[in-house]
Formats: sequence, structure tokens, C-alpha cells
Amino acid sequence: MLELAILGFLYEEPLHGYELKGRIQDLNGHIRPVSDGALYPAISRLTSAGYVDQRIEPGSSAAPRRVLSLTDAGRTRLLARLREPKDVEITDGQRFFTLLAFLRHLPEPAEQAAVLRRRQAFLSTPASFFYRDGKPVRAEEAPDLFRQGMLRIARATGTEEKAWLTEAIATLEES
Repeated sequence: MLELAILGFLYEEPLHGYELKGRIQDLNGHIRPVSDGALYPAISRLTSAGYVDQRIEPGSSAAPRRVLSLTDAGRTRLLARLREPKDVEITDGQRFFTLLAFLRHLPEPAEQAAVLRRRQAFLSTPASFFYRDGKPVRAEEAPDLFRQGMLRIARATGTEEKAWLTEAIATLEES
């Protein structure tokens, strides 16, 4: 997820490391904070792989700053990651949001729709936070008020997401 976010934001424009960290924090929210101990080694790996370039820029009132930009290989890597996201980037809601944040960079609507269809297929499989005898527990079957709440909220969110996916895929297919 971190690699995808780094490549995605740098695809849009060159950034200083602290600007990149801020954008990733904004995207992830408080749920998954990004530490310097995770971000800067990830940037180093992407730089070593030839996906990210760093140049030194004089600071206006501070020390010189490193500006990060995406290389042609980095652009290719991002587009490949968007075309063929990992299963966890489809099944995990927060990771899927990161994927969605950059999916517009895929040039072909058919490729974008294919990714959305994968999420749609995942959401069509019955699931729950709780299971009884191998079957998902529905909100109406939950043993207490709080689990009922969890399941009702998840159902409402899932219903809305499925409706949006259907609309988005139809729009992309018309393009």
C-alpha cells in the first residue's frame, strides 16, 4: 500500500519527502499512520529500483531539501500495479481506497472497469465479522445490540459501494 501511494502521488507531481508523507497521512487518515521509519526506507527501495529520482533543491529558509519525482520506470511500475492490483488491495477496504485514489491514471476505461469488477466480485460473496456453523451471521441474528450495529453499518456501506461500483462500471463501459 505504501509503494502504491508513493508512486501514485509522485505520478501527479514531484514532492518533498514531508509533503509526500502529509499526502499519504491525509489519504490513510488516523487509521494507518505512516512513520518515517516506514516511509523513508520505502522511498530508498523505490529509488534503488529506479522508480523514484531524488534531487537536491535549495531550501528557502532552511537546509536544502530532497525533491522526489517519478522516473519513466516508476510510471510503468505504477500503471502495472494499477492494472493488476494484489488481492489484498481488492479485499481490504482501506487498501482499495488507496487503489481508487490513483485508478484514474490508467489510460483505458476498460482497464479501470476490470479493476472495479474484481472489487464487485469480492463484494458479491456473502461475508460477516461473525460466523455460525460456517455461515455468515446476519445483523438480525446477532446476539447483542453492538454486533447488530457493526453488521448493519457494514451492510449499509456495502450496499452503497455495490451501487457505486455498478454505476461506475456502466459509465466506464460507455466511454
